[in-house]
Amino acid sequence: MSWSARSLAETLHKPQIVAVDARVDPAACRSMDDVRHGVDALDRALVALLAERQRYMDAAARIKPDRDAVHDDARIEDVVTKVLAAAQAHHLSPDIAEPVWRTLIDRCIAHEFATYDRTRP
Repeated sequence: MSWSARSLAETLHKPQIVAVDARVDPAACRSMDDVRHGVDALDRALVALLAERQRYMDAAARIKPDRDAVHDDARIEDVVTKVLAAAQAHHLSPDIAEPVWRTLIDRCIAHEFATYDRTRP
């Protein structure tokens, strides 16, 4: 890859490190303040990651050829399957992971429809 192509790729995709504030490991928490501080730190990081995910939905709305392509049942199930596998690997309860991701996907699809409609003549 030439320098100019690499610069273009870097310009189009500016990866950012999602910072997570210092916090006490959950197993070492001794007070509700420790717990709340950790949860708040993780929530701030999750917001940054969700904002990036939203930008991918904006890109999808820009790229998809027609409105019918916005909702894709097969892709939804593929995402949920992958999330559940990752959840298992990280010891996240599927009772938390699945409904959270299904709601996230639903809201992202709604966002994508709105973006698609707003950006098309």
